[in-house]
Amino acid sequence: MGTADRQRWLREVWAKAVAKSPERKASFTTSSGVDIPPVLGPDGPLPSAYADKLGFPGEYPFTRGVQPTMYRGRPWTMRQYAGFGSAEDANARYHYLLASGQTGLSVAFDLPTQMGRDADHPRARGEVGKVGVSISSLKDMQVLLRGLPLQDVSTSMTINATAPILLALYVAVGEAQGVRPEALSGTVQNDVLKEYIARGTYIYPPGPSLRLVTDVFAYCAKHVPRWNPISISGYHIREAGSTAAQEIGFTLGNGIAYLEAARAAGLEVDAIAPRLSFFFNVHNNFLEEVAKFRAARRLWARLVKERFAAKDSRSLALRFHAQTAGSTLTAQQPDNNVVRVALQTLAAVFGGTQSLHTNGRDEALALPSEEAARLALRTQQIVAHESGVTDFIDPLGGSYAVEYLTDELEAAAEAILAKVDALGGMVRAIAEGYPQQEIQDASYQAQRALEEKRSVVVGVNAFTQEEPPPRNLLRVNEEVEAAQATALKALRTGRSSAAVTKSLDVLRRAAAGKDNLVPLILEAVKALATLGEVSDALREVFGEHKEHVVL
Repeated sequence: MGTADRQRWLREVWAKAVAKSPERKASFTTSSGVDIPPVLGPDGPLPSAYADKLGFPGEYPFTRGVQPTMYRGRPWTMRQYAGFGSAEDANARYHYLLASGQTGLSVAFDLPTQMGRDADHPRARGEVGKVGVSISSLKDMQVLLRGLPLQDVSTSMTINATAPILLALYVAVGEAQGVRPEALSGTVQNDVLKEYIARGTYIYPPGPSLRLVTDVFAYCAKHVPRWNPISISGYHIREAGSTAAQEIGFTLGNGIAYLEAARAAGLEVDAIAPRLSFFFNVHNNFLEEVAKFRAARRLWARLVKERFAAKDSRSLALRFHAQTAGSTLTAQQPDNNVVRVALQTLAAVFGGTQSLHTNGRDEALALPSEEAARLALRTQQIVAHESGVTDFIDPLGGSYAVEYLTDELEAAAEAILAKVDALGGMVRAIAEGYPQQEIQDASYQAQRALEEKRSVVVGVNAFTQEEPPPRNLLRVNEEVEAAQATALKALRTGRSSAAVTKSLDVLRRAAAGKDNLVPLILEAVKALATLGEVSDALREVFGEHKEHVVL
C-alpha cells in the first residue's frame, strides 16, 4: 500500500462512508496537536526507513530500545516512589515495599528538605513530613536507611537544590554500614533547571546551581561510579501542563545545557554522558506516549553524537525512569485511577522504560495508603509476568501509527530545540520565560478543552455520580513536626559545635572559589552539620534565586 493507493481509498471508500455516517469529530489530533490521518501506511521503501530511523535494539539510534534484549533479559526496575512523615515512618514503608517484591527504592522528600530548611525552621511549619520524608541530619538518614541492603538495592532520590547534601548523607550512611561508595548504586535527580521551569523548589541562582550539578557529576565519576549523577526530568514539565512534544523538547534542552556545563567544567562527554539518566511522565494518550519515548531516544542519540562528538555508544543511549501521571488521577471515582495507571504502565513498557513507578489509586486525595501502593506495584508485576508483552523487543515497532507519531513528535521537539538555540540556550531561554510561557499556554488550552467537554475525563466532566466521602486515606501524624524539632535540639546539644563551625567555614571559603564542594559537604554532614546549616552556608555565598514571573 503506497501513497497512490491511500489516496484512492480516501477518495473512493472513506469519503463515501463519512458522507453517509459522519465521524464523531471534524478532526482528530493527539494531546500535542499532531493530526491523526484516517489511515496510515508506508510512504517510502521500508528497508531504508528501517535502517535509518529504527535500527536494531541496543544500537544507534536506539529508537527500539537501549538494550539488545530489553525485557527478555530482565524486567524493568520496579521502583515505587515513597516517603512520608518521619524517617521511621518511611523506613517501615520501604521494608514493606521490598517485601512485596519492589526491586528498587525511590525516596520522596518533604518540602523543607527540598528547600534546604531544617524541620524546626519557621518556614518549615506545617510542611514537615507532609509530601515526603523529613530529613534534616545524618541521624535522620541513618534511620531512613536502617536495615536496607544498600550494597544490593539501587536508590533513586527525587531531590534537586539540595541534591549534593542528600548524596553526601547517603554516602556517609553507606560508609557507616560498611558499604564503600564505589559499591553504591542509584540516582540523584539533581535537575535544577526544570525547577525554574515547572516545579519551583530551587534555592540558588542558575549559575551556582549548575556548578553544584557539575560538582556532583565530577564527584560521582571519581568516587561513586555506579551512581547516576542526574535524572533529567520531563515528568514535572508534563505535570505543569506541557504537551508530549514540549516534554521531549524542554527535557532534552535541559540535557544539552547540562552537557555544555560539564564540558565548560573540563569534564569529557564520554566520561559523563553514559551516567546521565532521564525521567519521563506517562500520560493517557496511549500511542502518543509510546511514540514519545521512542522519539526522545532517537533525538537524544543524534544530538549527543552530532553536537558533542561522543564516541562511546553508551553516551548516546537515553536511559529513563518513568512514572505514571499524577495529574491524570481524579479524586472523583478514584477506582477509575487503577485503569488509568494500568494503561500508562503498558505505555511505559511498550516505550521501553528502564524503571517505573506506578501511582496509587488514592493519590489525588492523599499520599498512597499501603493497600493502594501494593496494588500499584502489583499492576507492574502483572504486566511483567502475566501479559506476555515482555517477550517481545519493541513490540509496537513498525506499527504505522506508532512510527508516524514518533516522526511527528521528533520533528515538533526539534522545532522547540531550534527556538531554544535561537534564544541562546536553555539557561537563557528560562531567563526569558520561554518554556514557562509555552507550558502555561498548553495547560490553559488543555483546561479549556476539559471545561468545554472537547476532552472527556471519566467521572469529572462525563459519567459522573454521587459518591460517599473517601475512607482509609493516609494521614501524616501531626506530631512528626514536634518530634523532629526535639530531635534536632538534642542533636545540636550533643555534637561538637567546633567541628561543625570549622566544616561550614571551610565550605563557605570553597564556595567562593572553584573547588568541588561535594567532598566538603560530606565532611560537614559527618560532623553532624544539618541540611539547613549546609544550605545556609551556601546561601551566604551564592544568594537566593528570585522567580521570573510570566504573565
